[in-house]
Amino acid sequence: MKKTGFLLPILGVLIIAALSSIFIVDEREKALVLQFGRVVKVKEDPGLAFKLPLIQEVVRYDDRILSRDIDPLEVTPLDDRRLVVDAFARYRITDVERFRQAVGVGGIEFAEDRIDSILRAQTREILGSVASNDILSSDRFALMLRIRNGAVAQANSLGVEIIDVRLKRTDLPAQNLDATFARMRAEREREAADERARGNEAAQRVRAQADRTQVEIVSEARREAEITRGEADAQRNAIFAQAFGEDAEFFEFYRSLNAYRKALRGENSSMVLSPDSEFFNYLRSDQGAAASQ
Repeated sequence: MKKTGFLLPILGVLIIAALSSIFIVDEREKALVLQFGRVVKVKEDPGLAFKLPLIQEVVRYDDRILSRDIDPLEVTPLDDRRLVVDAFARYRITDVERFRQAVGVGGIEFAEDRIDSILRAQTREILGSVASNDILSSDRFALMLRIRNGAVAQANSLGVEIIDVRLKRTDLPAQNLDATFARMRAEREREAADERARGNEAAQRVRAQADRTQVEIVSEARREAEITRGEADAQRNAIFAQAFGEDAEFFEFYRSLNAYRKALRGENSSMVLSPDSEFFNYLRSDQGAAASQ
């Protein structure tokens, strides 16, 4: 019994030592085995691994592609039109031993601060060498590639690979927005005024053409009406002439009746003429008419 009681603590210690010497590396991470702060083993393949208990420790780093948002920064392109750029980067730890040596115990947080400094410097350098229109145009993809390529060499010293850099937003500074919007508004109002002026000009041309067409149509109609009226008058006169030629006395009587109808209108019509006037020939009695003849 005494022997068994003595062996149980030793067995427990051995089991604990064996368990503390085993660690598992996930497929999404890489691990370093440190002994008194010095790297003694690098474990990049997933699975079981071993270390010395109590003496050695394991530090794990993410092996996936990581994202880092860069704080908005103000850049000044060649045309001195200041812009506020909002960007982000994707990176990956490729050399965990170099990464540990570069960042020490600071880890990912310290590394991302370094990456921020590198990307901000590259962004200012690249975007400061072109005009603002190039930054806002489709050429921005080439600019992002230049920023990424410029940051690669500096990031390699950290054991990090910069995979991609993207410009999310490119805006004017807040103090310039009001002036820019006012200028844009004035430009749009000028364009609207030009459009209205061109519309009024076109409307005037249409109205003038319509008035001219109206005058031409009315003039043509009047001309044709006058021609028709003249032809009708000529035909009427021809009929009257023919009638006068066939029966002169009847034609004279007919014309006298028309004259009476036009001259003697209403009940109060009065005329002052000589009784011997030929106008009253057909109003006299037969005796009077014969006497006058």
